[in-house]
Amino acid sequence: MNKLTWLCCIFMLEGLGAPLAAELPGDIEKCHFGDSPCLVKTINALIKRYPKGIPEIGLPPLDEYNFPDAPIVDTPHRGPIWMTFNMRDNVNKGFNNATITHVEGFLRDPTKQQIILKARLPRLLHEATYDMQGRFLLFVANTTGKLQSDFQNFRLTLTIKVILEYRNNKRYLKIYDLVPVVDIDRWIVWFDNLYRENEDVTIALNRSFNKNWLEFWNDLEPGLLKTFSTVFTVLLNTVFEQVAYDDMFLPDIDIRFGYSHD
Repeated sequence: MNKLTWLCCIFMLEGLGAPLAAELPGDIEKCHFGDSPCLVKTINALIKRYPKGIPEIGLPPLDEYNFPDAPIVDTPHRGPIWMTFNMRDNVNKGFNNATITHVEGFLRDPTKQQIILKARLPRLLHEATYDMQGRFLLFVANTTGKLQSDFQNFRLTLTIKVILEYRNNKRYLKIYDLVPVVDIDRWIVWFDNLYRENEDVTIALNRSFNKNWLEFWNDLEPGLLKTFSTVFTVLLNTVFEQVAYDDMFLPDIDIRFGYSHD
């Protein structure tokens, strides 16, 4: 094999192992780095135009978003009160109705300032299968069933820290820390089969839960926030992995010299 053929083989193998960066759809307006008003407008336009997601850039469906299994509560299995509560087959419905209200960051060097995204949804619906084991004094639970949650007037703030990775001479974002803050006006939830032996007890427990939803929210919030952190980290990192950072924005123009900074 001569040298030219050998070099061609190497080039082809490298090309097969390094896929080209994906591009944003042509109907999505690009912004300059750090242009917060433009970014708010552009992200909202993307959400409204693509409720079914954009597979080419790794954006999943926003009207029905499936996310991984989530442990919510796991206390030691001893004493008169303990609980293990996990969720699987998770689907969130309603992100397609989100409105972005605030954006910070996304500078040319995105590591210099944390990224902040704020959004609100009229309601976020969550469906899942739950697995619960626990004891509350004389009441012992070991059950599985369907769960439906309705988070009303859902307000979300994401504070994000990123690093830059380099592939094929392009810059890509990767989230290494994401802290969510969630505020809601009301939480309505229904657990099927809470007490298999007596449907009346299941109904009574659900009514009690919804009557005292705020106390339950405060107790479960740490586990739920971990779930939201995982959900949004996976969602955003999937897009950031596909679309090069600089390809998301307009090129910087140096007005002194009339050329762009690459």
